[in-house]
Amino acid sequence: MGEIGLRERKRRRMYQDVSDIAIGLFLEKGFDAVSVAEVAAVAEISKPTLFRYFQSKEDLVLYRFADHEDEAARVALRGPSAVEALRRHFLDGLERRDPITGLNDSPEVLAYHRLLYGTPSLVARLYGYLERSEAALAEALGGDLGARLAAGQIVAVQRVLAQENWGRIARGEGVERVRPDAVAAAEKAFARLGAGLPEYAECTE
Repeated sequence: MGEIGLRERKRRRMYQDVSDIAIGLFLEKGFDAVSVAEVAAVAEISKPTLFRYFQSKEDLVLYRFADHEDEAARVALRGPSAVEALRRHFLDGLERRDPITGLNDSPEVLAYHRLLYGTPSLVARLYGYLERSEAALAEALGGDLGARLAAGQIVAVQRVLAQENWGRIARGEGVERVRPDAVAAAEKAFARLGAGLPEYAECTE
């Protein structure tokens, strides 16, 4: 067991290191100006090895979303209801300035978001991650048509809230100015989700 854990830690470290190197190069030179071969050379691995870790050039950037892909599904199962668990989790993310909520004004995070949302191929690839997150959440909610419809609404709400926060900060507003509105918007959005999705908002506590 310990050896498996060590291998997994090494694997994740390799993913993280190569992704960080790639993002640094993309931020410095531009996404389209950097080749996969250049990333591999700087990371001191072969191009075929890099593609064993990452299926595409875009995945080098989007690896930062990998740990979040099934996050909504895991959170929804905590209770007391799926909607309430996700509401609490999002509000906690705002409190922690989790970049996934958009409420983070560190230069590194802002640069990453500009790279992501300013590169069409990355935006297109991001939707693939969102679709998989939605599918995982739908499965956690029961897997039927109602669950899929609910998951689509929940994931869309989280995405729009995060993009609104990031957009305001990208335009120069500070986190402390945006935070009260971000909290109020999240509370309002999740209240509407609860009203529209009563079967996923009923508390079991």
